[in-house]
Amino acid sequence: MTDLSTAIAETLHAARQARGLSGGVLADRSGVSRAMISKIERGETQPTAALLARLAAALGMTLSELVAQAEQDQRRLVRHPDQPTWTDPDTGYVRRAVSPIAGGPLELVEVELPSGAEVAFPAAAYVLTHHQIWVLAGRLTFREGPVEHDLGAGDCLQLGPPQACAFVNRTGEPCRYLVALARR
Repeated sequence: MTDLSTAIAETLHAARQARGLSGGVLADRSGVSRAMISKIERGETQPTAALLARLAAALGMTLSELVAQAEQDQRRLVRHPDQPTWTDPDTGYVRRAVSPIAGGPLELVEVELPSGAEVAFPAAAYVLTHHQIWVLAGRLTFREGPVEHDLGAGDCLQLGPPQACAFVNRTGEPCRYLVALARR
């Protein structure tokens, strides 16, 4: 596990305790098993992006806020080499926190989705925020409930009401996109 992965585990544990939630209550709210939450908090396993998003949403946070709190960084300027990245162990999805301040009104996240990868998030991950997706390079299929949006470089999609979604790369090349999140 990387230093950031360890910090995420500690931040998740601290956020749960700060809200006075037991592992069982967080499990009920997130749909993640109590045993898995315990393993994540102890740093025994590295969670996927989808799992972290479910836990963050159940804690009333975005995935970006969870990662930024783990970074404990309040700088107003973050140079590209200093922007924290996190790799989903399941899909190889690489997430870069572009925005410098944790919990601000706007967050920018750059993602590189490998060829053939799919990352799904539950509706709860979208309840607290307004999302727009801007494709920087490659092609992205974004599944929003039953609707599929085929996006190419330069295309920008504003998400509708919260529902289960998935980012899918059906091509032979990586896809890069920017997600802009604003608090509702």
